[in-house]
Amino acid sequence: MTPLRPSKIVCVGRNYADHARELGNAVPERPLLFFKPPSAVIASGEAIVLPPASSRVEHEAEIGVVIGRRLRHATAVEAELGIAGFTCVNDVTARDLQKTDGQWARAKGFDTFCPVGPVVVEGLDWRTLEVIGRVNGEERQRGNTTQMLFDIPHLLVYISAIMTLEPGDLIATGTPAGVGPLTAGDVVEVEMPGVGILSNPVRSQASP
Repeated sequence: MTPLRPSKIVCVGRNYADHARELGNAVPERPLLFFKPPSAVIASGEAIVLPPASSRVEHEAEIGVVIGRRLRHATAVEAELGIAGFTCVNDVTARDLQKTDGQWARAKGFDTFCPVGPVVVEGLDWRTLEVIGRVNGEERQRGNTTQMLFDIPHLLVYISAIMTLEPGDLIATGTPAGVGPLTAGDVVEVEMPGVGILSNPVRSQASP
């Protein structure tokens, strides 16, 4: 069972310079936002399903921020006070569709493309958080909040000036370098020290 059911999932693209570079993208001048649908959320232990529409699905290990109080035009102080806790997120992405579609809704939005968990932990210092991504036990990604182009309070201030953030909403704060493909039979993990390990098997979906 997932530790939360957000009304919306707001994601931040290219928030680590090394990840932007590995995909050949420019570093953004302001936070690059997109959405994942709540229907994409699955719990630790549930399977990521590879859709027939994509030939390259990739993992993206991320630090997730769970909103604890309503934020609208928040200040930096209000943003920090509005954090309920932190959790692991895997922003699973159909990379080929992301490149061809011109916008990211399909590439990011398939069912099972937002593993979250295993729990939400309160009281952590956002300045010292770390995220690690592994596939079949091999480390692929490692990053921390000091490497972010836009820190967590800045993100909440920016997003809350655009849309109201409600309790339970989830912010996925971007992924460090090292993203790569997933294949059926893999097990992908996202770990945050102090939070735990989000682990999901990968399987294929039969074509209709």
